Amino acid sequence: MKILVTGGSGFIGSAVVRLAIARGHEVINLDALTYAACQENVAAVADNPRYHFVHADIRDRAKLDEVFREYAPDAVMHLAAESHVDRSIDGPSDFIETNITGTFNMLEAARGYWIDAGKPESFRFHHISTDEVYGSLGEEGLFTETTAYDPRSPYSASKASADHLVRAWHETYGLPVVITNCSNNYGPYHFPEKLVPVVIINALSGKPIPIYGKGDNVRDWLFVEDHADALLLVVQEGKIGRSYNIGGENERTNLELVRTLLTILDAVRPKSDGSYLDQIEFVADRPGHDQRYAIDPSRIRDELGWRPSVTVEEGLERTVRWYLDNEDWWQALLDRKGVGERLGTKA
Repeated sequence: MKILVTGGSGFIGSAVVRLAIARGHEVINLDALTYAACQENVAAVADNPRYHFVHADIRDRAKLDEVFREYAPDAVMHLAAESHVDRSIDGPSDFIETNITGTFNMLEAARGYWIDAGKPESFRFHHISTDEVYGSLGEEGLFTETTAYDPRSPYSASKASADHLVRAWHETYGLPVVITNCSNNYGPYHFPEKLVPVVIINALSGKPIPIYGKGDNVRDWLFVEDHADALLLVVQEGKIGRSYNIGGENERTNLELVRTLLTILDAVRPKSDGSYLDQIEFVADRPGHDQRYAIDPSRIRDELGWRPSVTVEEGLERTVRWYLDNEDWWQALLDRKGVGERLGTKA
């Protein structure tokens, strides 16, 4: 299969690119190389003859048309997005332009290409989204594919808007689409502004490890390589017009997750004095912080036979060891705009 991956130099996108190449697919990686992208993420496959890189922005419709004409993909996996909630609070316009207008451009470019190609039944437009579009859960319950949308941040609202556009292009124009909504990802190559890498890097640097509020917000944690596996399955075997929730079945409070990470660090790289747990610092919560996310992945399990293979404890240890072994990768990213700063306070 020849797959056009948008955002393939980012965290999740690069995991998809690496796995797709390993499985024999041809990949066109279209990426604007904004602040969170890194070409080192795909260095392992960059010299593969089945890998192609296109430096382009999904806001540039003319360029998208050119890419579709040149490469004639069998499928699109649309991952390119602004994705950091805190940054969306401080600067929502980038999220509207990229996540909504950019998705519109991708849909129109894909639709034009699909029509010109004679509307092949094998073509797929796979839109990759988030569980944050569903809003916040109480202590019980799970997000399903029929859960009503209730986004509460500029980021989740922009992704919800994109989801609706994708569904509309299927219903109105017949574009063959599939949608996936995932839980919180973590793993190697995670840009150092999200919780897991921030904890690891601050711990190693002797800095305070910030925990928003009481640390009782709950997330369902999904190892990024498990997610990439699920995404490739859906783009090949998912039912047209269907959405699939992809979860890790690993609910943890933020505080539980941080303590697990720091306990792993204490074991594999102990401090000369005390514990990394001593560096935890509770800080003011961010505005509109959703209390709990949890996914019911039964549809993808029952229809496609997928379920996560990595427990959160195993995945966190693998992640910690990767960051310890790849300090040059994350050190080079620490000077990028906003990294290491407290964001999301302008509300």
